[in-house]
Amino acid sequence: MPSHRRRHHHFHHSYHQNYNHNHNNNFFPFIIPASIFSGVILLLFFFLSFHAHFPIITDHLPRPHFSLRYGATADGGKSRFVDNDDEEATGRDIWGSGLSKHFYGCSNASNHFAKAEEITEENRYVCIATSGGLNQQRTGITDAVVAARILNATLVVPMLDTRSFWKDSSNFSQIFDVDWFISYLANDVRIIKELPLKEGETWDPYHMRVPRKCTESCYVDRVLPQLLKRHAVLLTKFDYRLSNRLETDLQKLRCRVNYHALKYTDPIIKMGEKLVMRMRSMNTHYIALHLRFEPDMLAFSGCYYGGGERERNELGKIRRRWKTLHIRDPDKVRRLGRCPLTPEEVGLMLRALGYGKDVHVYVASGEVYRGEETLAPLKALFPNFHSKYTITSKEELEPFAPFSSRMAALDYIVCDESNVFVTNNNGNMAKILAGRRRYFGHKPTIRPNNRKLSMLFMNRENMTWDEFASAVRKCQKGFMGEPKELSPGKGEFHENPSACICEDFTGKEVAESNLRKFGMGKSSTWADLNATVDDESNDNETDLPDQEEVEDDTSGSQENSQLNKTQTDINASTVAEPELEHMLSD
Repeated sequence: MPSHRRRHHHFHHSYHQNYNHNHNNNFFPFIIPASIFSGVILLLFFFLSFHAHFPIITDHLPRPHFSLRYGATADGGKSRFVDNDDEEATGRDIWGSGLSKHFYGCSNASNHFAKAEEITEENRYVCIATSGGLNQQRTGITDAVVAARILNATLVVPMLDTRSFWKDSSNFSQIFDVDWFISYLANDVRIIKELPLKEGETWDPYHMRVPRKCTESCYVDRVLPQLLKRHAVLLTKFDYRLSNRLETDLQKLRCRVNYHALKYTDPIIKMGEKLVMRMRSMNTHYIALHLRFEPDMLAFSGCYYGGGERERNELGKIRRRWKTLHIRDPDKVRRLGRCPLTPEEVGLMLRALGYGKDVHVYVASGEVYRGEETLAPLKALFPNFHSKYTITSKEELEPFAPFSSRMAALDYIVCDESNVFVTNNNGNMAKILAGRRRYFGHKPTIRPNNRKLSMLFMNRENMTWDEFASAVRKCQKGFMGEPKELSPGKGEFHENPSACICEDFTGKEVAESNLRKFGMGKSSTWADLNATVDDESNDNETDLPDQEEVEDDTSGSQENSQLNKTQTDINASTVAEPELEHMLSD
């Protein structure tokens, strides 16, 4: 600033000297060309200013990453970056899909699928010890029924995980209607509540573990020999232990279990319905957001969110709890789309998709890293912000509060009944609900295309809001819960139950004409839609190697004394990285 003043003073000193020397002779010849030159400069400046694209102005948004050091702005968080409040800019129905009416869930068994009483062998009992949180255990229960069917065995009602990360003491009958579960599946698998006595004494089944994504032949080769020898086996840490690719009748059995047989207990259903009614009483439509931004999850992901040394120290300390975790490059992880969106990024994505600030949002989440500081930008974008804690009294939640799985079940119901379900992650609950919403009518389910969105958020400073919103909508094509977004067999079956979704071919011609409204051209067909979506979809999760598969190769020949562990051992908290990833993604 001082040098600027010196230059300014020198200019005036020189000018006045020149003025005094030439005032009488040269004043008018000098002033006219100078005035013309100044006018041209001003006109040019005005022209450039009018046509220039100004960068995004986000006083409370850090660049290029979201920073946990930043919260809402002083004026309540309203950002000049966001200026749309409804769906007009998107040109689409943000609350539904015209294509969904041509698809429906279909999981009835074929005429070739024998009744349980015809194929169940006497003296064959399969017990299951599930693993993880509620939704991870739900996948285990679903697959356990199919595993028992493959082995022509009687299934004992699965044991829930009571000792690992969530430390929930609830048993099966305290979360699910066990009598309904048994009766609904009576034609498919014989199910009993507990093992019968063996020679008047409690039966201790043979403990073993199968590899992840074990096929039908894998069960026949590994488990059946022990079942024939021991008559009762307990399959431990039973999560994702069944292949995604099975024959159609077994896939449909999976759907009957997951979408029909697994019904919550009456107290959970009644409380869940009460929460849904309260959300509906505030507005006809609401969005449910499953937000995963807990410290443990962020530490495990290896992502960095711009919080400086404080963030690195806090999350690094948590990460060191797991000695098996590999060091990850945060920038690479983010570019690959493996970092959960921040709460603010989710809010910006939703606003870009046409959801205005008056929309009511129900948030299902655990402990959010840095709490209100992190949530403030999302609340500024969507002031009508709710959770089960804000729309109920402490007394109403008291019967459920001590049990994490029962609380998760309440969130599950509210999210399932929402008009739009959105998630910032690709965890167990996100997958389970995405599959369920496909099965029951393809209700809008927004999965962030993290790989493309992460790059977009990193570069948003150079874009106007309209440019940013248009780019978000382009990124999200194929990630909005429309029919046939995922081709059959792609991803986890629980997320994409394609074998259980049928198409109404009588309405196909009408549906294909609707595709043209989405800009796919006159010759578009369902095959074109599949091709388009598959090109844009990405599977952000890789199949991690499981050391247990190597360990289990010899499990069939090991003696029961070596493998017959206690339930405490089964639920030991020391887990391998692939198992921990599933647990933390619930």
